[in-house]
Amino acid sequence: MMTQEQCTHRNNVQSSEKPQVYKVGIYGWRKRCLYFFVLLLMILILVNLALTIWILKVMNFTIDGMGNLRITEKGLKLEGDSEFLQPLYAKEIHSKPGRPLFLQSSRNVSVNIVNSNNQLLTQLVTGSSGFKARGKMFEVKSTSGKLLFSADEQEVVVGAERLRVMGAEGAVFSKSVETPHVRAEPFKELRLESPTRSLLMEAPKGIQILAEAGDIQAICRNELRLESKDGEISLDARRIRLMRLPEGKASTSSSSSGNRQTVYEVCVCPNGRLFLSQAGTGSTCQIKNSVCL
Repeated sequence: MMTQEQCTHRNNVQSSEKPQVYKVGIYGWRKRCLYFFVLLLMILILVNLALTIWILKVMNFTIDGMGNLRITEKGLKLEGDSEFLQPLYAKEIHSKPGRPLFLQSSRNVSVNIVNSNNQLLTQLVTGSSGFKARGKMFEVKSTSGKLLFSADEQEVVVGAERLRVMGAEGAVFSKSVETPHVRAEPFKELRLESPTRSLLMEAPKGIQILAEAGDIQAICRNELRLESKDGEISLDARRIRLMRLPEGKASTSSSSSGNRQTVYEVCVCPNGRLFLSQAGTGSTCQIKNSVCL
């Protein structure tokens, strides 16, 4: 048990001690650093906001789109020149009404049509080497829908009213040609030529060769044949000239009566060969000669 003197001493000691106060907060250099970081953060926010506004202004960001790109209900709308660095996938590409559409590339422009398995079906390539098209069929039509040109694996069809070949050598066909009409231009010559092989013209209902204001020439090196199996060959003209026919030699008795005679008779050998014989009072074609041999 504590005595009265100890209790009195303890109370005096407690009364002599002052109460201690503890400060709560950031003071000194810590407070200055905090204010510096807050100020720096505010500066960064303002700079970032200014840069964002500047980018929006330069890129022309609006509610409808960005720059020349506009977002509409029907899709995307580009105004002015546009450059694509990667492939462009679109369902439809068209220009403004009344404005042309230009596609430009430093190498080539390719248009590919693929199926669901990514297999190439149709391809259109335009480049420095030329124009190439690949597909099952190629057609060219007029504005009215008339077929002008068509090509596939089976045939090539030219639907224009006139096919004109401007080359100096004309048109060269390695196979047969089927056409209802072959005609030259006005005041131009029509020439059908086969330099190393034969030239054959066939028609089930007839072949008509007509020169209304000029001549028709048939020239060959060996033989020229006119053959009609079931009909006849008619030569209808005011004058018919048979040049360089051989002349048969008659006997002395028949030739002495007309030494100065210049009238000849056209004779036909049994093999169909023609020759001339001096005309007499009667037919001289019966005279034996060496022409028909």
